[in-house]
Amino acid sequence: MKVLKFGGTSVGSAARMKHVAGLVRRDGDRNIVVLSAMSGTTNSLVEISEYLYKGNVPGAQETLNALETKYSGVVEELYDTDEARAEARRRLALSFGHVRSLFGVPFTEAGEKEILAQGELMSTALMQVYLESQGVRAVMLPALDYMRTLDSGEPDMTHITSRLQRLLQMHPDADIYLTQGYICRNSHGGIDNLKRGGSDYTASLIGAATDAGEIQIWTDIDGMHNNDPRYVENTSPVGELHFEEAAELAYFGAKILHPACVLPAKLNNIPVRLLNTLQPEAAGTLIYNAPASGRIKAVAAKDNITAIKIKSGRMLLAYGFLHKIFETFENHRTSIDMMATSEVGVSVTVDNDSRLAAIVDDLKEFGTVTVDRDMVIICVVGDLEWHNRGFETAVMSALADIPVRMVSYGGSDYNISVLVRGCDKLKALQALSEHLFN
Repeated sequence: MKVLKFGGTSVGSAARMKHVAGLVRRDGDRNIVVLSAMSGTTNSLVEISEYLYKGNVPGAQETLNALETKYSGVVEELYDTDEARAEARRRLALSFGHVRSLFGVPFTEAGEKEILAQGELMSTALMQVYLESQGVRAVMLPALDYMRTLDSGEPDMTHITSRLQRLLQMHPDADIYLTQGYICRNSHGGIDNLKRGGSDYTASLIGAATDAGEIQIWTDIDGMHNNDPRYVENTSPVGELHFEEAAELAYFGAKILHPACVLPAKLNNIPVRLLNTLQPEAAGTLIYNAPASGRIKAVAAKDNITAIKIKSGRMLLAYGFLHKIFETFENHRTSIDMMATSEVGVSVTVDNDSRLAAIVDDLKEFGTVTVDRDMVIICVVGDLEWHNRGFETAVMSALADIPVRMVSYGGSDYNISVLVRGCDKLKALQALSEHLFN
């Protein structure tokens, strides 16, 4: 059994849904298919929630009516029979009716989560009706019946595994299983969502719970590329990545995969394959627990970084200084991406500056504080163990004409990170591609 996840663009129209329906049955296995909401749906549901928070019910009604009209068009195009169209409309009416039922009550965060869940519920309903109209025994595994989080917000794997296994055992004759990505219930039983990684995370958790043979993430790009194709020409997919390499790339800017998706698959030794819905024959990228292959594989960039330097003569030969620095960031619930130290100073980077003013104010107790905004972390990933000669030199040689604010090397066997100005990002990415891959 495999777990196949399809994102919003993959199911973004009637034609795309028909295409996906063919893909999920092409190997003949009883796979579990995870669907996101149709592209554009979640944005509309967020807009409806924003109107309701402001008490603007007419605005919410207008947006919902427009969304319902869009789905009516999808129904007309997707199905060949009146019977299938009628069943699809009935299923959609349940979701649209539930959203409307929240218009006349005081609106809360719980109501917003219920509204946001309707996108995935509608996409899976449309797909199930379509598959059944084509003679496929498609069984729904409602995510709200098994996907649950703990008080901490982390997934309740014991609950997920036992409930999901029970649901599968109830339907041994299914041709295919369908379920929703992103949505879940919290520890109190309320409708919630997985936040980090959304549907990718759902697919990885399901893979771990069912001991799947493979997790496939289907998007609109043919795997994880060796650089960002939005900024660099002639990039190419990376055929294989270690889980650690994929996690580094995902965290530092490769949008095709969320870093949260990697951990459940890695811990359970389940390969993850990144594939292109529009080019299903392309090999894509295989991510698994294989050793790195002695080469640099890819580059990614993380924007909107702020660098903070704390310089103090009191740090000289002192112990406890770093503890005080880290404690300051912990108190303000702000994580650190990079760090560099010297005998009289520390530089760190953060990607969340919402508490920056308070952090800087507290850090001034320990020394002189300077801040550099609009920075970018460039992450170079591959087999970068320290005994591999020349790799770090190749990276720095590529950036010889670019001012580098910080360098992080040695904390991971798979990553060298450098901090540059935002205005130098494009030049840095292009130089690294030319020097490392071309």
